[in-house]
Amino acid sequence: MDTPTSHPRKQVLLKFFLLCLLMISYFGYLSYEYDLVTGGVASLLTWSFFVLCTPVADAGFLLDFPLRLLFGIRMVVSEIAVWAIAILLNVVSFSFFPQYYDTTIVTRLLQKIITTPYPYGLIVILSGIGTFLSIRFGDELMDVLHHHDRHFFHKNHFKHELVLIVFFVMVLFGYYELIVSLGIDQQF
Repeated sequence: MDTPTSHPRKQVLLKFFLLCLLMISYFGYLSYEYDLVTGGVASLLTWSFFVLCTPVADAGFLLDFPLRLLFGIRMVVSEIAVWAIAILLNVVSFSFFPQYYDTTIVTRLLQKIITTPYPYGLIVILSGIGTFLSIRFGDELMDVLHHHDRHFFHKNHFKHELVLIVFFVMVLFGYYELIVSLGIDQQF
């Protein structure tokens, strides 16, 4: 018999499984196109692009939300670990086998961002700000849902949260302007 609390966990596990299946399929495709090592490294670099170069916790969210829901680990803690792994992966890849950045459009874009710290390093900075703001908001939302306190935002720091949301929108706007300056639309 399903309890009300097990239903969301099943949904999270299903979504986690589907995202893992998508990542494995992408790895399989790249391995078929190139070879096993190239496919693996290119898949990991693509994952790191979505961690480091998008202003929401999308690639990290693959781990953050399930870890929070299943084990109570705060999403900000797991996201710090995700960012550390993504940065380390790029340091090692760029130092020892930079040829793997030439495999896909996303990895070439990642290489351009890494090798052009000004102005494109700002993409990583804005992505970090946006990611950790969204994770902070997500953690607080999970706290509210966990405590069943529907009036949390009215009693606690609503103005502070509003300022954070406005700041997040400004980060997204700055991020968009930098991405447009990369000329991505001309690559497709």
